[in-house]
Amino acid sequence: MSKSSSVDQNLPDDLRSPLIPSAVAAADGYSKQKKVTMDQMLEKYCGDFGWWQFSHFVLTSFAWALEGIHTMIMIFADREPAWQCSTNRLCDSTARSVCDLEPGSWEWTGGAASSTVSEFGLICGQKYKVGLVQSLFFGACMIGAGVFGHLSDSKLGRKGSLTIVCIMNAIFGCLTAISSDYWTYTLFRILSGFSTGGTGLCAFVLATEPVGQSWRGVAGMSTFYFFSIGIAALSAIAYFFQTWRSLYIASSIPSVIFVILLLPFIHESPRWCLVRGKVDEAMKIMHKIGKSNGKHLPDDVVLALDSEVNDDVPDSQSVSKKALNGSLLDVLRLPLTRFRLFLAVVINFLCSVVYYGLTLNAVNLGTNLYLNVALNAVAEMPAYLLTALMLDKFGRKPLAIGTMWFSGIFCLAGSLAKGDGMWKLVRMVCGVLGIFGMAGTYNLLFVYSMELFPTVVRNAALGCATQASQMGAILAPFVVVLGGGIPFAVFAFCGIAGGLLVIYLPETLNRPLYDTMAGMEEAEAKKPSILS
Repeated sequence: MSKSSSVDQNLPDDLRSPLIPSAVAAADGYSKQKKVTMDQMLEKYCGDFGWWQFSHFVLTSFAWALEGIHTMIMIFADREPAWQCSTNRLCDSTARSVCDLEPGSWEWTGGAASSTVSEFGLICGQKYKVGLVQSLFFGACMIGAGVFGHLSDSKLGRKGSLTIVCIMNAIFGCLTAISSDYWTYTLFRILSGFSTGGTGLCAFVLATEPVGQSWRGVAGMSTFYFFSIGIAALSAIAYFFQTWRSLYIASSIPSVIFVILLLPFIHESPRWCLVRGKVDEAMKIMHKIGKSNGKHLPDDVVLALDSEVNDDVPDSQSVSKKALNGSLLDVLRLPLTRFRLFLAVVINFLCSVVYYGLTLNAVNLGTNLYLNVALNAVAEMPAYLLTALMLDKFGRKPLAIGTMWFSGIFCLAGSLAKGDGMWKLVRMVCGVLGIFGMAGTYNLLFVYSMELFPTVVRNAALGCATQASQMGAILAPFVVVLGGGIPFAVFAFCGIAGGLLVIYLPETLNRPLYDTMAGMEEAEAKKPSILS
């Protein structure tokens, strides 16, 4: 035996082994790690909804309050202020409108700077411009939601997109305050709408994606509370900042505070990191979630996509998975889903007209505007709570019909309550109760619409319903501009008609969420009637 052979035998195994096999062994060790999906890791190791998710959810959802502020600021900035006679000659102080008076015989009580209506002369023949700028704002919201929805799925991510829209809200809000004329004001409101449209969307996804499956529905429905909080806070801000320019600047400050003080404590969505290939970053976030929740995440467990977790399934199953694709054309091709989509679109449209219309109609009630808007916002909160509590007890269909008819009946009463004095209070109460009912419907329709369609086309169908809601928001300001009892009458028709249409939808309580069009069609064919 040679001397070298004797030395080799005395060497430890790891020193005799070549470097390349060591790397292979390391790779083999990685392959032996247990791959789990995000939902599996949250359920088994990190916790579905612990302290980490709760604090992250609250911090992120404050962005919904910002959307409420930037959306409803038009109620105060574009209101028609009170006026008074400047001379006794040719001025009737009991006139219903300044359009009936001689020019120069009257003046705005708070001065021309109190609102855009008084400063830009948006009265009489120019009154339509008030509804125009508000509708253009909602139209820009619809575009912004689509653009930032795409960007949040791609390079920018959820947190990156949310950061950008909040910064844009602050910048465009301040620029709006220095508008020199009506069309410049309109331009900046369109830009504000573009960024505002992406605020709630990015916040919703970022707040709910780290939440486990068992709590995700409850968390998603709870985001609406923050929107109402934002509207109530706006009433207080507008009370202290009476001119429209100072109001826009003051309402932009919360966006700056959110970006500087809250965003640094908000994490990117681990789901987004996973699908973008940033597994290490996703795992760091998951370890933080587990540690904060008092859980232990084993070192041999790693996040993986659904397809990677199930990469050992037979080829036949893989083929069937590839076939589970659908589009809006598939929804329209099948009579059953085509009918449901038509109803969902119309119902969401009518609901949105009433919800946004009643909120904006506070300017026509002749009561304390600040108190009225605050009461409307507060009235929404118990509506969200009651809807969530009764959803699984009474079912989606009866609850949707009841809340829409509840709102429609009080809107009808508001349209019949004419005159001053006590009738103003009656109209205000009808408006508050009307928005109470429709806020419950608005919260319910998200869940109901989702359950009406199979998995392969669910997002496409919900996208149409969301677009219909935005179209309703665009129409609402023009209805409000009509003034008098007309807006209440229109809202009553929309509420009652929407409830009637819900009758033709099926009940989805305790029924499965179908995966394919064929599966749903086969199951629904066994039912005696679509009215069940």
